[in-house]
Amino acid sequence: MSAPGLNPRAGTAPRFKPAGSCHARDPTAPTCRCQPGARGVSGPGPSRGEREGGWCCGARSCRCWRQPPRRSRPRPDGHRTLVFTPDGPGGRVLLQTRRGVLVQDAFPDLVAAASRLPDGLVLDGEVLAWDVEAEALSFEGLQRRAAARARTAPALVARLPALYVAFDVLQQGGVKLLTLSYRERRRRLEVLFAARALTSPWTLCPMTTDHATATQWLETWTEVIGIEGVLAKPMGARYLQGHRGWTKIKRRDTTEAVIGAITGTLTRPRLLVLGRHDHDGRLRAVGRTVTLRPEQAREVAEHLAPAVSGHPWEGVRFVAAWGC
Repeated sequence: MSAPGLNPRAGTAPRFKPAGSCHARDPTAPTCRCQPGARGVSGPGPSRGEREGGWCCGARSCRCWRQPPRRSRPRPDGHRTLVFTPDGPGGRVLLQTRRGVLVQDAFPDLVAAASRLPDGLVLDGEVLAWDVEAEALSFEGLQRRAAARARTAPALVARLPALYVAFDVLQQGGVKLLTLSYRERRRRLEVLFAARALTSPWTLCPMTTDHATATQWLETWTEVIGIEGVLAKPMGARYLQGHRGWTKIKRRDTTEAVIGAITGTLTRPRLLVLGRHDHDGRLRAVGRTVTLRPEQAREVAEHLAPAVSGHPWEGVRFVAAWGC
């Protein structure tokens, strides 16, 4: 058996799911507002692997920052995927999504590149797609790659080559590593990349134990398309299937906007249509809120007034799905 719940020779799909996260809201907040379940056990799913999940408030006083020493890494906006190399000659390279679906037929370039990996290996990481024409990562392109059939997938390789960012090794030489600490698994992953001199499409995900470096990644790297935040994990943690093992700190930028219109009534607004003034002073619609909760609607209603004649959006109609 090459990994928990997987028997490649039997051809069964791996009953295993990769690792977990927690979204940061406001790193300058003075008090902890973590949502319940930020460090809890994941719900039922098609497999029982370590997962991302929960929400972290990101406050400086939050318990998530007071855990034992952690390693942080960037969080690429890709598809979480496990790579299984065969135990020996004649076996197949398998790519498994977090839902347990085998997708190696959609990524023939990664399957071919797996010839540079040793037998009996299981990697945990993210699959990304590079748009050659735009010279940037493309999540839309990744979705096209993932949806491709075996017959059409090769045609997409030249325009949207796949990349694999590895951040964990779960098995090596046919031996499971799940009970080892994350520190030791990371060390083995680094040795693997160095010994095999692995290059594109295989990429070793950057990792740091320095809080200042992780903060810099969160503030600067997230400006690049394809990086959505930072993940942190205790260095001594084992790979616990069915538990949330990662904490995600996700960058959220804020700005001010004008409530230019509402749906519902002035006393019971349903959602808000927001605007910002352009360089010429005209109020431009820029988005809308989600449906307001009752307590939010009551609070907002106290500050609403009927539109006066000459409102810049007078006569403008917004479709129901606008701003989604």
